[in-house]
Amino acid sequence: MSETPNASGAIPASESESGTLNHAGSGSLSLSDPSSAAAIGGCWWATTGDINAFFGLMLDNLAGLLLMVALLAGFGLPAEFTVAYMVPGTALGVFLGDLAFFFIALRMARRENRTDVTAMPLGLDTPSTFGMILLVLGPAFLAARGSGMDVASASLHTWHIGIWCTVLSGVVKLVLAPMGGWVRAAVPRAGLLGSLAAIALVLISFFPLTHILGSPLPGMLALVIVLGTLIGHVPLPGRTPGTLGALIVAGSAYYVMCGLGIAGYEFPVAPTIQWFPTQWMGSYAGAWIADLPAALPYLPFVIPFALATVVGGIDCTESAASVGDEYDTRTVLGVEAMATLIAGLSGGVIQTTPYIGHPAYKAMGGRAAYTLATALLIGSAGIVGYFAWLNAWIPAPVVYPILVFVGLEITSQTFLATPKRHFAAVAIACLPALAYLAMSLPDRIFGDAALLNANMTMDGLDGGPLKHDLDTLRMLSNGFIVTGLLWAWVLASMIDQKLKVAAAVMFLAAGLTFFGVIHSPIPGNRLFIPFWAAEGSSLHLPAASISAVMEYVAGYFVTGLFLIVWQFVNRSAKCPSQLSSQTS
Repeated sequence: MSETPNASGAIPASESESGTLNHAGSGSLSLSDPSSAAAIGGCWWATTGDINAFFGLMLDNLAGLLLMVALLAGFGLPAEFTVAYMVPGTALGVFLGDLAFFFIALRMARRENRTDVTAMPLGLDTPSTFGMILLVLGPAFLAARGSGMDVASASLHTWHIGIWCTVLSGVVKLVLAPMGGWVRAAVPRAGLLGSLAAIALVLISFFPLTHILGSPLPGMLALVIVLGTLIGHVPLPGRTPGTLGALIVAGSAYYVMCGLGIAGYEFPVAPTIQWFPTQWMGSYAGAWIADLPAALPYLPFVIPFALATVVGGIDCTESAASVGDEYDTRTVLGVEAMATLIAGLSGGVIQTTPYIGHPAYKAMGGRAAYTLATALLIGSAGIVGYFAWLNAWIPAPVVYPILVFVGLEITSQTFLATPKRHFAAVAIACLPALAYLAMSLPDRIFGDAALLNANMTMDGLDGGPLKHDLDTLRMLSNGFIVTGLLWAWVLASMIDQKLKVAAAVMFLAAGLTFFGVIHSPIPGNRLFIPFWAAEGSSLHLPAASISAVMEYVAGYFVTGLFLIVWQFVNRSAKCPSQLSSQTS
């Protein structure tokens, strides 16, 4: 079929009649071919499609940094502190990771003699951004203030805890990186991409809608422009990139409404920019090491997010392979781990991860220049200090539609890249994510200051259907990324008549449930060691929750045994017919 230029005027990777992007070797351009589509200055790795991809990846990362500052400010932590202490190291991790993936893409292109290689995108992990702030940094700051610390001391204390959590995440990922290739070979694509689609729909696409439609006029303008150009391939005048067009048109509308004095729209206060802040370099002095005892209670919250990004990194590798870019899983996970570790040692508080929107950036026409440009802009914004200006003047409703696009593109690519017989497995992987979505509103309601001051909590509800349903949702939603992967793996194995494999996955799920990696009954998906951890320990499982956890463990284990018996019975039933067929 003929190729259609995207919003930037670049021609996306060639598409087959089914709509899936062709793999390398089926129509790829070679490095020696001077007709590389829309190449800039003769460089295959810099095309006009990289403009769209750059604004997509850059704004995605920028949205994460904006979100971090805004959420922490909601807990009372001064934005000036966040920008000077936390943002530079966090941005440095993005800089190093995207720079590494830029050079890895160049090496792949030379090795495979291709000009259609798209670099792996990397940025701040969206689930961790929410999780670290809402479950670790925010509560740590409030606890420090409650203990009598002033704002400055509590902010510094919170920063040290964030450093510990990020460093530990990097170490965990570094240890697990060599196992990535084995996991990718063992787990069916429906499992890897199904959990990825769940993240895309719930965290990346749905949650930003509340920010977008909180300012409906500019928000809808930005959303329609982004989706129309990047999914509908409707060009803007002058072939303006869709993400840039949304920033110009919707941003202008936002500030016109500020000028008209519309309720809810106010011009931002011009920030005082501290050029080349040095406060973040205090992390190299190692003062945060002494705060390990204060960080320990929060570490069980962090490990699941580190595990999830390992799974996500494997998902990213599989997703990139589905559109022709075969990256080594161990290399991808190793880059992710090192970027996170260095970010933590440099004062960063949010882990980095490969972005699961690789097919989306390839569809934009991106090659490798977009990761280089993102690395330079995000890294310099944090280290030079002009991020404070971006944080003040770029309206969130104008930026967040790019997250919706990335989520939708990931979800559609998941179905295109998965065998049709496994579509149900992809769908079942999304169900635990829906539980997470359903649980988010009660968590916010019972976390409201009015209810907390009135000593009204979820645990204080009377018994009955409501409390039972909320408890069930809590256990289903905690660890939903890993749960979705395991459920899809089981169903895909049953579809392929591999009941022993399905049984093994059930046994694995039982083990993960036993320690709270999935189905933790404790808010925040906290890990635990049942029976052995003392009551004051952060790994303690409350006695009231033991029964529910053990029933989940037993449910997975007994179901695994049933699957083994089922496989044996079916095999025995087939034997006579098979023998008869062989005799005839």
